[in-house]
Amino acid sequence: MEDQDIKIVLDIETTGLDYRREKIIEFAGVKLVNNQIVEEYETLINPKQEIRHSSIKIHGITEEMVADAPTIEEVMPKILDFIKDYPIIGHNVIFDYSFLNQASRDLYDQKLGNHRIDTQHMFREVFPEEFSHGLDALMNRFKVQFDVRHRAMADAKGLALAYPALKELYDRKYDWQLSQLKNIHYLFERYLRIQQTVQVLQAELSDIKSIFKIYFEEGGKDIQSTTGEVLTSQSKPTYNYDFEQIKETLEEIGAYEKAVKLNNGYIDRMIRGSRLEDYIRDKLSQARTQINETKSVVIVKPEKNFITENGNDSE
Repeated sequence: MEDQDIKIVLDIETTGLDYRREKIIEFAGVKLVNNQIVEEYETLINPKQEIRHSSIKIHGITEEMVADAPTIEEVMPKILDFIKDYPIIGHNVIFDYSFLNQASRDLYDQKLGNHRIDTQHMFREVFPEEFSHGLDALMNRFKVQFDVRHRAMADAKGLALAYPALKELYDRKYDWQLSQLKNIHYLFERYLRIQQTVQVLQAELSDIKSIFKIYFEEGGKDIQSTTGEVLTSQSKPTYNYDFEQIKETLEEIGAYEKAVKLNNGYIDRMIRGSRLEDYIRDKLSQARTQINETKSVVIVKPEKNFITENGNDSE
């Protein structure tokens, strides 16, 4: 018998974003066998704690809806039996995994060992030009339609339907990338040429836009191109605010998280640095919430008077 390719596409809804303090309130899983849906499992879960208003606005699950639902202690054995040790697929799967893993650790002192497949990463790789790489954008791209959104089963099913086509494109691109590894030195040189060209073009655009600015400062009128685009000047005032004065009001209207954006990169650099005392570093680390996995490639500029392998001065 031909080996079966089995994966679990899953989605969860939660009381909030921090997997260490918040809880799962809905789980949905879809079993794919050779890219075909063969089994489904979903359940509401009573978190035995408050559901944040900001989360309710996203998924619409209220405390009344989960009041009579089973607890995580009751449903976690069923969830683990459903996912077994199959690879799990999710959109920003680290979010779903972190909550499930925390539940497993809390209940059984055991981490989940399932391989994770992140469709958000795959979507970015295949369609880097997309404005958004969220689940809505993925489903729209592959023409998957659901009347219900941001409920666990609808999201899991929608992702399950989009996944086979996404994986095919992702695998094709990956195979092409592997075929280009033999050209890596040439591609690096080519990349640098393109990068230099883009930088020059950006500088040229900035230079021309500065002339446009002067044109309007001198009283110039709107200009319409032959293809319909309009060159115009707009201005709007911006203000600085006393944070202490508006903090309470922002919290009152539920706009605090949107209005005050934390500089996560700066906090990460502080934690990784050597200037903080250990107890401060620990306190900052304990405040971490959602996890995102990112990989980057860095190009390090050569020092002046760089000498190439053949001994020639690069200058």
